[in-house]
Amino acid sequence: MDVTTILLLLLVGALVTFISGDKLASKVALLFSLSAFGLSLYLVNLYVQGTNISYLGNWIANPKVALAFKADGLSMALVLLTTALTPLILFSSFGNHFTSAKNFYALVLFMAFAMTGTFLAADGLLYYVFWELSLLPIYFIALIWGHGDLEERKKAVLKFFIYTLAGSLFMLIAFAYLYSKAGSFLLEDLYKLDLSATEQCWIFFAFFLAYAIKIPIIPFHTWQAKVYQKAPTVGTMLLSGIMLKMGLYSVIRWQIPIAPDAAKQYMPLLIGLSIAGVIYGSIVALRQKDLKKLLAYSSLAHVGLIAAGCYTLTLDGLSGAVSQMIAHGFVIVGLFFAAEIIYRRYETNTITDLGGIRTLTPRFSSLFMILVLASVALPGTFNFVGEFTVLYSLSQVNLWFAVLGGTTIILGAYYMLKMFQNVMLGETHAKPFADVSFNEALTFIIIIGFLLFFGLYPKPIVDLVTPSLKEILTTINH
Repeated sequence: MDVTTILLLLLVGALVTFISGDKLASKVALLFSLSAFGLSLYLVNLYVQGTNISYLGNWIANPKVALAFKADGLSMALVLLTTALTPLILFSSFGNHFTSAKNFYALVLFMAFAMTGTFLAADGLLYYVFWELSLLPIYFIALIWGHGDLEERKKAVLKFFIYTLAGSLFMLIAFAYLYSKAGSFLLEDLYKLDLSATEQCWIFFAFFLAYAIKIPIIPFHTWQAKVYQKAPTVGTMLLSGIMLKMGLYSVIRWQIPIAPDAAKQYMPLLIGLSIAGVIYGSIVALRQKDLKKLLAYSSLAHVGLIAAGCYTLTLDGLSGAVSQMIAHGFVIVGLFFAAEIIYRRYETNTITDLGGIRTLTPRFSSLFMILVLASVALPGTFNFVGEFTVLYSLSQVNLWFAVLGGTTIILGAYYMLKMFQNVMLGETHAKPFADVSFNEALTFIIIIGFLLFFGLYPKPIVDLVTPSLKEILTTINH
């Protein structure tokens, strides 16, 4: 058995969900997503025991394109993130009603299929195909099932689509050039190329455009807040919890090892841009009046720190970045779910219209507060492990990078606790607020349980990804 079985299961799941009809679609999608998660755990166990679960087969003869899927600790960690969050995201949506539910849930599973393929692909053109495929479902999810005025939604999702597609075209041109040099798109062949400093510079920044837009890194972030706000919460969870990790993962897997000299040359610039995103995202978050937009800018600040960790080119930086990718995925899904629960009760995300919820529902308030504290990297949560390791790696490069990067903790604590105070405390809202249902509480408990368990015992994830990261660093420093 190899990793292609996960892809097949998710693809078949999307098709079966589509033909199952609107009434059964949500349950069928959840069943297939849970099966994919179980299969991912089984395959990771095989990998840890030393079994080769990668796959290499022929696809296109001319140009030479292979069906190559690389399963190592790094890719499998992100596959686990995808297959773990997908059923959680689906389960969290059971309190909503979607028109054409079969189309909606089929698109969610197809998106999970495309994102999983992106994390596994070890052939440049195959990787590009999966990268682009993941864009289509989120475009339709945000456009058809999103919130607010249709014209505003159209503008937001079109900007997102054009931005990401334009950035990806530069990456495609880079792959075409690399193929002309290597005669192959295979990742291991591209790693072996001896490119000149000028070639590396052009390749590096062609990749950078694609990844900076997807992550996003400022000034390529302008699409993000509107799309996060207008998309249905399931779409926002997919974007923030998993999809942006495609860009961060690709920095480590593709960009840095293929053009290592350029990465070393421009390291201060790239870390500086990433940290600028931390500060900018935090300051803008302070001024937000819409809960989902505040969480969007909070996410921008956190992923800026993750990107800075990636560009330190150190083992601590890469390891901390991967840990924080996973922790951020869970905590941001939990926070957007909390925003969704509030929206279900009050049909608003405007912070000034909220307040006093804690007196009406102490249980929801407690769960929400734990997620807020995890978001600001309270010791004992997995977010603390990732952020501390990244900040330590930044201090190894330059102490000022660590000092400035650390503002995410101070500013994050301020705007998140202020948000909690305005939304949950204060005068009681006139309308009643139903306490969390069993399904809603279960979703929160799973997310919080994960963050606390790996906050206290991060060793399994660190041990899984470290050998792969060491290999990548060997490639960079050869």
